[in-house]
Amino acid sequence: MHSNSRILSRISLSASLLAFCITLSGCPKKAEKPKGRPPALVTTAAATLQNIPVLIKAIGTMEASESVVVRTQISGELTKVAFREGQDVEKGALLFQLDPRTYLAAIRKAEATQARDKVIMDNARKDYERYSNLVKDGIVTQEQAEGYRTKAESTAADLAADLAAVDSAREQLAYCTITSPISGRLGVLAVDRGNVVKANDTVLVTINKHTPIHASFTIPEKQLPEVKRQMSGSRISVEAEIPGATLKEKGVVSFFDNTVDPTTGTIKLKATFANAARQLWPGQFANLSILLGMKNNAVVVPSQAIQTGQNGQFVFVIKPDATAEIRQIVSGPVSQGVTVIEKGLQSGEQVVIDGQMRVIPGGKVEIQVAGGNGQGKNEEQKGKVQGAVEVKGQMPGVTGK
Repeated sequence: MHSNSRILSRISLSASLLAFCITLSGCPKKAEKPKGRPPALVTTAAATLQNIPVLIKAIGTMEASESVVVRTQISGELTKVAFREGQDVEKGALLFQLDPRTYLAAIRKAEATQARDKVIMDNARKDYERYSNLVKDGIVTQEQAEGYRTKAESTAADLAADLAAVDSAREQLAYCTITSPISGRLGVLAVDRGNVVKANDTVLVTINKHTPIHASFTIPEKQLPEVKRQMSGSRISVEAEIPGATLKEKGVVSFFDNTVDPTTGTIKLKATFANAARQLWPGQFANLSILLGMKNNAVVVPSQAIQTGQNGQFVFVIKPDATAEIRQIVSGPVSQGVTVIEKGLQSGEQVVIDGQMRVIPGGKVEIQVAGGNGQGKNEEQKGKVQGAVEVKGQMPGVTGK
């Protein structure tokens, strides 16, 4: 009896434990609520209306308005250098002197030959006159008289050649004195005094005229019609800036080439600058801004707001419900960090200028407070688009770091 009771108790306990285990295993676990994607932290700016200059940006090379490489036209010893390297000279100023003794001797020789031939010519003319009279008297023949006439004409031709030789010798002597053909600044002296120079071979010095000065640059051929249209009505203003320099020089477009380069699709232009302060030098590279006009009341945004995708340029626009919308745009001229939006955006709309990599089209965004790091944000900013905040050192309408 006791044995049977013990067996029934064990069976009852085992059944209870089994039922408890089944109960535990059959109880469904409470599902965890999935976490949502946090809002993207961004910086925004408002699209505004501004008057923007229509500019063409180019890199130009400065060129002297006049440049002369001074060479000697005769050979000889350089006996005098009448300038210092790098100084300014006026047209006609003495630069070099060559040894003139050889050329003075050549003049004296030519003059002596001229004097001898003149005497021969005078005697030949007198003989012809005397024989002409003797022909009338029948003393000599006409052929004899004609011989003296020919001799007189020949010596006259010799005398003319002598005169030319004297002029040439004097011209050679004049080449011993070398003067500046233009006003400008002298470069490096290539040959010192005492050296023997060869005619038309040795470069002595280079003179560059800096005032005015030219800038040579190229623009795409698609911009040529607008440039030509502007030049037909008035002069086109150009501003030159040397990297690292504070001064900006203003000038005008003075020339455009008559041929488009087919290999590059560009056309060459030149601008002229007064260069009164002599900040521009030949050979320098300059950043040029060519002003074609003004675009008034244009919708502009900071240039960093514009992104480029497979379908072209776009911006992220913040909607009133604090979500981001991808908006395709057509951009226009760029000036001082802002870009004109020709199509796709209205004034007052907020665009993302920083944090685009975190933005998902249609996703929530959170506007970052100026100077903040994403912590301690105002509760009123959550879930809505914030207005523009003016930050010192940034353009009005920009919020961000």
